[in-house]
Amino acid sequence: MTEVTLFLREYAKTRRDVGAIAPSSARLCRALTRYMIPNPGRSRAVLEVGPGTGAVTRYITGSLGRLDTLDLIEANPRFAALLRHTYDDDPRLRIHTDLIQEHELGSYDTIVCGLPFANFDARTTEEIFDRLLRSLRPGGTLSFFGYIGGDTIRRTLVDGADRERTLAGLGVLRRILHRHTFRTETVLGNLPPARVHHLAPVNPPAHPESAHACDCRETSP
Repeated sequence: MTEVTLFLREYAKTRRDVGAIAPSSARLCRALTRYMIPNPGRSRAVLEVGPGTGAVTRYITGSLGRLDTLDLIEANPRFAALLRHTYDDDPRLRIHTDLIQEHELGSYDTIVCGLPFANFDARTTEEIFDRLLRSLRPGGTLSFFGYIGGDTIRRTLVDGADRERTLAGLGVLRRILHRHTFRTETVLGNLPPARVHHLAPVNPPAHPESAHACDCRETSP
């Protein structure tokens, strides 16, 4: 079974948990791994949450040094099995099949997250971001994405209690982005187009050269 076939099958079965409708494009992968900056002076610890079939994982492993480590947390057992089959011989990788809320996190230089936050309630969103941001080492970054127009679509399609739950979750997400985002990129070359948000535990001071709140369009091949 190909990765795309597996992805589509799992999306059809558990779309609330998978969230995406297709694996991340090369452009989206490049944006999500923007801050995988090599550091020859010491080893780096990287965490990817919700790697799915491993589209972004391939970009991360391509940037890992010999002494670097990568933790993958994937709650879907079929995705996790595919990742184990792919990376079984790489001693730098550790694959965990559980929820991020239930996992004992270490400390990381870079965190890349592919979870569908638009599908989560306010409490879950707040809990996950709190855990991830507290797991960053000084100078560390957290990068995740959302689909352009996704918020509007969800507000339109739900009503009643589901609408209140959605609006509360999106409100928490907006507050987190306002406090912690230092750069935003628009990735048009993805299905659907996406925005990548780069976060830090505390917003860096604004400088003229800073990319804070920058809508940087990723359009290169």
